[in-house]
Amino acid sequence: MRRRLAALAILPLIFLGSTAQAAPADPVGDLIMSVVTGALPAGPGWNLKATLYHAGAKGVGALDALGCKVVAMRTVAVDKALIPKRSVLFIKETVGLKMPDGSVHDGYWYASDAGSAIKGKRIDLYTGQNAGSMGAARGLNLSSLTAIKVGDFQGCPPG
Repeated sequence: MRRRLAALAILPLIFLGSTAQAAPADPVGDLIMSVVTGALPAGPGWNLKATLYHAGAKGVGALDALGCKVVAMRTVAVDKALIPKRSVLFIKETVGLKMPDGSVHDGYWYASDAGSAIKGKRIDLYTGQNAGSMGAARGLNLSSLTAIKVGDFQGCPPG
């Protein structure tokens, strides 16, 4: 099925041939093709150690380091010296996790938070309002996650 979808996606390129002009960058199209072909998105990547955090934890507020509302299963705290704030990260190990609304996680996280313990190749994944929200992510191997920067965002992360 994937091969057929990939072949269908390539048909316009075949028909346009060499007379076509270069198309403008299409990050959404690139992400769709990544899913169709099974390839990972391209960009700078890191092998990171992770921890989980929730709003009920001591010292955790309702706002991230950008002053935006933290978003369950989307907000990630980073060391800005390694990963710039406002980066969109693809963390392949989180694909398929159950989201708070019951949907399935697509692997995309938003680097909008920081923490005093987040130094170097370490990230902190925000799971939700209380310790129970961590259940979906407890099965992850937090000692080794792969994060790839796939873009940047403006304003606050979508929620």
